[in-house]
Amino acid sequence: MFESLKEKFFSLVTSRLFFLIIVFIGLCTILIHRVFVLQIINGEEYLDNFKLRIRKERSIPSTRGNIYDKNGTLLASSELAYSVTLEDVFESVKGKNAALNDTIYRLIKMIEKNGDEIINDFNIILDNDGNFQYAVSDTQLLRFLADVYGEPSIDELDYGKKTATPDEVVAYLAGTKKYEIGNYADAENRKDFQIGLGYTKEELLQILTIRYALSANSYQKYIPTVIASDVNEKTVAVVMENAETLEGVSIAEDTVRKYVDSVYFTHIIGYTGKISQDELTRLNDTKEEASASGTTEYELNDIIGKSGIEQVMERELQGKKGNEVIYVDNLGKVIETTERTEAVAGNDLYLTLDAGLQKATYDILEQKLAGILYSKIINTKEFTLGDNASSSNIKIPIYDVYFALIDNNIIDISHFFDDKALETEQEVQQSFEAKQAAVFEQLRRELTEDKTPYNQLTPEYQVYQSYIVSLLSSNSRGVLVESLIDTTDDTYRAWKTEETISLYEYLNYAIAQNWIDITKLDMQERYSDSEEIFNTLIDYIFEQLKNNTEFSKKLYKYMIQQDLVTGKQICMLLCEQNLIDIPEAKEIELKSGGITAYAFMMERIKNLDITPAQLALDPCSASSVITDVNSGEVLALVTYPGYDNNKLANGIDAEYYNRLQTDLSKPMWNYATQQLSAPGSTFKMVTAVAGMEEGVITSGERITCVGTFDKIDKEGSPPRCWNRSGHGALALAGGIEHSCNYYFYETGYRLGTVNGDYNSDYGLTRLAQYADLFGLSETSGVEIAESEPKISDMDAVRSAIGQGTNNYTTAGLARYVTTVANSGTCYNLSLLDKLTDAGGNLLQDYTPEVRNRIEIPQSTWNTIHTGMRHVVERMAYYDGMEVAVAGKTGTAQENAKRPNHGLFVGYAPYENPEIAVATRITFGYTSAYAAEISRDIIKYYYGLEEEQELLSGTASMPEATGNVGD
Repeated sequence: MFESLKEKFFSLVTSRLFFLIIVFIGLCTILIHRVFVLQIINGEEYLDNFKLRIRKERSIPSTRGNIYDKNGTLLASSELAYSVTLEDVFESVKGKNAALNDTIYRLIKMIEKNGDEIINDFNIILDNDGNFQYAVSDTQLLRFLADVYGEPSIDELDYGKKTATPDEVVAYLAGTKKYEIGNYADAENRKDFQIGLGYTKEELLQILTIRYALSANSYQKYIPTVIASDVNEKTVAVVMENAETLEGVSIAEDTVRKYVDSVYFTHIIGYTGKISQDELTRLNDTKEEASASGTTEYELNDIIGKSGIEQVMERELQGKKGNEVIYVDNLGKVIETTERTEAVAGNDLYLTLDAGLQKATYDILEQKLAGILYSKIINTKEFTLGDNASSSNIKIPIYDVYFALIDNNIIDISHFFDDKALETEQEVQQSFEAKQAAVFEQLRRELTEDKTPYNQLTPEYQVYQSYIVSLLSSNSRGVLVESLIDTTDDTYRAWKTEETISLYEYLNYAIAQNWIDITKLDMQERYSDSEEIFNTLIDYIFEQLKNNTEFSKKLYKYMIQQDLVTGKQICMLLCEQNLIDIPEAKEIELKSGGITAYAFMMERIKNLDITPAQLALDPCSASSVITDVNSGEVLALVTYPGYDNNKLANGIDAEYYNRLQTDLSKPMWNYATQQLSAPGSTFKMVTAVAGMEEGVITSGERITCVGTFDKIDKEGSPPRCWNRSGHGALALAGGIEHSCNYYFYETGYRLGTVNGDYNSDYGLTRLAQYADLFGLSETSGVEIAESEPKISDMDAVRSAIGQGTNNYTTAGLARYVTTVANSGTCYNLSLLDKLTDAGGNLLQDYTPEVRNRIEIPQSTWNTIHTGMRHVVERMAYYDGMEVAVAGKTGTAQENAKRPNHGLFVGYAPYENPEIAVATRITFGYTSAYAAEISRDIIKYYYGLEEEQELLSGTASMPEATGNVGD
């Protein structure tokens, strides 16, 4: 048996079949092993590869910290909201642009139909005439252009890209090489692509904005781009209902920044917005700072502080991002989320501000400005200031008020030709069309037949022709290339300076000299003679003027002057466009003639239905800074006018932003920290300390004021005291009390005198040393942006009374008077109180630093304080105040044809100072008005008058009858 099996086995092994069996078994083993490796060992990996399951990390934004005032009043917070987001889930195939653009277009319409708006943070906007224009300038514009054209730096931009017009940028981005926003005229054969075809300009810009935002993410499909934030429930519902047809569109929970009482705090707090490429680079370059504050690296979709405290305290408020690991498929869709780390909320910041005082000060400023305007308006068409008259005598014709409502875009003239225009709007539009036709006819005749020299034209047509030349020279629509113009040319000078030739002659000469860029004109032939170019240029001019808002305003100005648009019509327009909230009976009274247009308008100004900011006439702006004398903390830092930073946070409202940019009252300008002006007589305390410490005057020495200071400029225009007849003999306290210019001229003269010889530079050096001690050589210390001050470097005698080239901010003057009030401790002012975590635990307590101390005898301070107290005692409108106030007034002339700036610095209580106040009214006529504002602020702070009396909501009429003498 065994032998038989052995023999069979041996026969099998030695046969050819055995070799085949071995090979077969080997192959099976290899196959089984390979299947095991594929299915068991590496099965999941190969499945992921089959599905294109890609691992990515995604950050989770943190909640930005809150901002409070010193008493815990909420000023800024982050609220939960819904956002509409878009991910690029479209495959990169032919027709992708069309599909993506169509999705975006439909999405925009859904969002707008429900009352929401898409985010518009693109740097190109539509102006009032419907033309593309840049929303940024200078370096920001160059950085934007570098990003558009894909250049790594500004230096890489060639001349053509660096000087690209907004239209050229739009054409480039919307063209077939980029986003292909438009349609083909021959759609079937995809021929003759036309940019914007099928869309309005606004729709084109909206789609372009979103496409550009997507491209900024480098089309990272797993990172959504926010299209609209803080949308309402209707928008959420409609987007979710149409989710199947809106590829890549989602609704996401998000937080949005909200500002409480925004107009009062906007210049301090600032606002947030989407990070720019430059900001991204800068923030991520400071990694040590990021590590110290606990924040993580910034990304291109992040929202950061763009201005004010939001910007300064960005890292402290931002918080720490979370992160999660996600897996996306080949379409970029998230299929799994793992390893999630939650974000940590930002820290809460407390400011030194008293919210109640801040708001009250703003209202007091507005009320006083309205009162000043009310007192200066007269019922005439024109006012002319005599050659020798003081600028304090300037009056405002009511016709200027009527026009101001159009000039500052309060009345919407574009609505006049709307289908829904009301009766008065239609009447005014008809009058405008008739006026425009007449003016165009006359201008065309001047350019073809009359050819009147400029100096022989009426003032009205001089304005029109000057505007035509400025339009032709503009960057966006200009054809007159200023860089090519020879400014020494006789013909150019005859037009520009001598005004002895006609516009016809000038433009024809410009064509002959090749100063005109004919490529921007619609020429039928490439080569044309001068006459053809000129005729084409004329057509171009009138085409540009036809719907030009700025030119239309010039027409309206003369229409009002010529009663083609009446004061009554202007008042009715306010009613029809719902710009004022008044009882219906009052509107009926106006319409029936029961009240004159003048009386109606004055009533609106008095009741603040129309504000000084809206009129943008002098004065329309002011600032006031209130500090704690004994700590250097800022209790209020107020700029009027303000604006709503809620409309700029989270995503810029382009229409609102454009309105702010063109507002003649400049609401985005922080007058408290950015406006520089001469301090006027408020500077005299510096000169007093310098004179005393340098030993050129004593507190008891009397200097006799005779009106004219004749020790310098004897044969020219010697400096004079405001009291031309002189004050007589005054000691230092009396010099401050009477604000005697002569006294301080003499002090400045002595400071500059060496061995009997006057040396102005020596005097300036000595004055500068003491100005520096009061902090006037540097910014005040407040953490937000502030203009650099300037100590005068010209004319020691005039500089001693705050003239020369002295220039300071209101915040700088507040630090100065704080130092005076506390007898020599100069603080670096601060807006920051403390920083806590989200749980309320103290992280940092901010205390203003002492910059320096002025070590001088207390007797010198006493003399200065006494003089300042006497200044206030001379003001009748301070009589009866239960808290004694000391202060100093000052005026500063900037333009002889406009009122002077009015200033006041002071402190209270006089006996034991607690607060200091610095107030400036821009073009405010007299320092007395600034003193009245400061008085009302002090009254509010100490509760000396009923709040409803101080904050009446109506114009506060001036009480001073004239200048206080400074």
